[in-house]
Amino acid sequence: MKNLNKLREQRKEAAAHVRKLVDDSADQEWTPANQADYDKYVEVIDGLDAQITRIQKVVDLEGARQESISEEADASNLSEDEVKATRDWKNKLFNAWAAGGMGNLTPEQLDFVRAENAKAKAAGIQNAQSVGTGAEGGFTAHSEFGGELFKAMKAFGGVRSVANVITTSTGNAIEWPTTNTTAQEGELVGENAAVGSVVDVVFGQVSIGAYKFSSLPIAIPMELMQDSLINIEQHIMEILVERIARVSNRLYTVGTGSSQPTGIVTASALGKTATAAAAITFDELIDLEHSVDPAYRASGQCSFMFHDSTLKTLKKLKDGDSRPIWLPGYATGEGNQILGYDYTINQNMDELAAAKKVALFGKMNSYMVRDVGAVQLFRMTDSKYTEKGQVGFLVFVRTDGQFIGADNGCISHLITAAS
Repeated sequence: MKNLNKLREQRKEAAAHVRKLVDDSADQEWTPANQADYDKYVEVIDGLDAQITRIQKVVDLEGARQESISEEADASNLSEDEVKATRDWKNKLFNAWAAGGMGNLTPEQLDFVRAENAKAKAAGIQNAQSVGTGAEGGFTAHSEFGGELFKAMKAFGGVRSVANVITTSTGNAIEWPTTNTTAQEGELVGENAAVGSVVDVVFGQVSIGAYKFSSLPIAIPMELMQDSLINIEQHIMEILVERIARVSNRLYTVGTGSSQPTGIVTASALGKTATAAAAITFDELIDLEHSVDPAYRASGQCSFMFHDSTLKTLKKLKDGDSRPIWLPGYATGEGNQILGYDYTINQNMDELAAAKKVALFGKMNSYMVRDVGAVQLFRMTDSKYTEKGQVGFLVFVRTDGQFIGADNGCISHLITAAS
């Protein structure tokens, strides 16, 4: 933590230098020397951000874990120590199951697994034992495992980090209400005059389901499973997060909505068509900004979204006075801005090329991610694994993504020219 604070201070100093450089030149010509100084410190900030982000993810996950413990303690009228003890017991159960399957569990642990499977079956969730994997199959993961998985997926970035995320216990479709009142207004009424006719708000609805995502099998060496010093749960979690986060974010981004989530890019409205096939101008970015209704922009919730390579291009973009439009925030990942707005890096957005939707702007929490809290885990010990001295693991996660704004103009995209 001491090292993290030191890195933050170094970054804050570099950010302050860049902002002062731009502010001081407001009434002067932006010179090549200014640009060289700017580029030098931006490179320093990028390097510090990379170091801080690696450490910060660990800190954030630990903080979220502690917050979750506190919330559960309050909700269940238990002490935090009691909640931690229960979670430690469940973690030991998981590690015992991962290392040796159901036969490695104590009678108490087996009773718990059977009870959890029964609750999952009653809730309409497919029982782990019904897929033909037998007693070595799996079980519905304890709720903390699922919760930690989804939190880590959010830390992975992309759409989930800025969307409106909800979690439900079952996967039944949700009909989510939508309404758009941006074109409606009140009226001026004269003294003693009657008000006009009631203008009903037009409500719509979108259906948010729960598509099943697979991690694909994960192979773990038996030697690692037998090492009591290894936190098997954490090791498996790290692999699962990367695999599930990558596939789900891709579909949250560009999913067609047919047998898969509707992507945020898919649902967005056309805001601006660029004149070039592989470039964006300052004026085109301004046009994209103003394609979104001022009512949404004034809410303070609007931001940009683009691929990291697009950010690299935008960092070199200048305004009408030849000054950079990118400014660093004082805190890592918070406050870095384009045209005064925050932005999200999404590696599933298109990179600059012909006829590509390369940038989004708008009210990003008009996109909803819905998770089903019950996560299904499977342990596999068939011949294809045992012959190699391995144990296989597989996880199923149910989630969906859908645009929930009645007016798709609250999120707009910039598309490059066709050629």
